[in-house]
Amino acid sequence: MTLAVRVIPCLDVDGGRVVKGINFENLRDAGDPVELAKVYDREGADELTFLDISASSDARGTTMEIVSKVAEEVFIPLTVGGGVRAVADVDRLLRAGADKVGVNTAAITRPELIAEIADRFGSQVLVLSVDARRAAGTASGFEVTTHGGRQSAGIDAVEWAIRAAELGAGEILLNSMDADGTRDGFDLEMLRAVRAEVSIPVIASGGAGAAEHFAPAVDAGADAVLAASVFHFGTLRIGEVKSALAGAGHPVR
Repeated sequence: MTLAVRVIPCLDVDGGRVVKGINFENLRDAGDPVELAKVYDREGADELTFLDISASSDARGTTMEIVSKVAEEVFIPLTVGGGVRAVADVDRLLRAGADKVGVNTAAITRPELIAEIADRFGSQVLVLSVDARRAAGTASGFEVTTHGGRQSAGIDAVEWAIRAAELGAGEILLNSMDADGTRDGFDLEMLRAVRAEVSIPVIASGGAGAAEHFAPAVDAGADAVLAASVFHFGTLRIGEVKSALAGAGHPVR
């Protein structure tokens, strides 16, 4: 049986507000996270991702209060990321109402963190967020970045995805830094490169601009599709994306 493709709105939260920019710059306000979460829950989103985008660069933890308020309002799985550095952070987020936890920078610094989280809570709790961009000189043609795409981590993105899966990551949120906020479509080449090497679910992120952009991402190997600005600013509704996916022959909930 083929699993339904999940449609996931992403709340990038900075200072308690949802923000969105292009290639992670020139952020503009997109609203209140709790209110937006309620709308997406009503509209039929399959999951919700909440990323505290400045937690790692500001070297602080995720805003727990907002997480618990969002968790109270939505009845779909909630993934929370940003500033997760240790097993204790995961524990706190799960207690605040998160269903899954996203890890990015801390896992690059110390890959054993992936195994520690998976051993304690199970792989299904752990989403490895990979912010990748095109880079000449890497084996796959893609490299991992940190600090909102501002710094190269010096790691091949496909090799990192393979290693993370081996260490126990449950899913990979593959975010194209080149496509982020451009609305020109997902980075299909990068999706295919990662899909060819890992068997765990891959979430496509970065570049959605129209309803017809989503099915090609699934064709390229994505198990779920994630978008932010097209939903926040009303360009697309969840239902339109699901209709387009269904029209292309992909099962949706």
